[in-house]
Amino acid sequence: MSEFQIPRKVQRLHEDIRPEQLRYHSRRVAVTKEFTFDSAHHLHLYEGKCKSLHGHTYKLVITMSGFVNEIGICVDFGDIKEVYEEIIKSQLDHKYLNEVLPPMNTTAENMVVWIWEELDYAIEQRGWKQRGTRLEELVLYETPTSYATLKREWMESNA
Repeated sequence: MSEFQIPRKVQRLHEDIRPEQLRYHSRRVAVTKEFTFDSAHHLHLYEGKCKSLHGHTYKLVITMSGFVNEIGICVDFGDIKEVYEEIIKSQLDHKYLNEVLPPMNTTAENMVVWIWEELDYAIEQRGWKQRGTRLEELVLYETPTSYATLKREWMESNA
């Protein structure tokens, strides 16, 4: 068993590391952040439990990629959180999905595409796409064991 060690010295910028060393590489990297929101819905023309009004605690997993900047960050986790809260949470959290989403059956499969379109537009408007940032994957959990996945290549190819 190794013994706990206290650092002898805290690394200091300009003394122990130079600003040009902060970016270790120039590769594309993906970062992922998870969020939850609570909503109610029901499904039309569906014979099962979801035909009745009910609620879920949805979990949304957002993966974006980009090229690291001069300090080694491709997409700030705080920026992802800000976009999620402004664009998705504000529209869906504690809402009746059949009322707030465009006309659709409020399945996880339909919702994940709508969420993609909303987030993709937001990152375009913020100028993130111009610096190489893009959505790579969304996973929308309707329950802890049931989810819909959407990948960038599927949205681009329609295949």
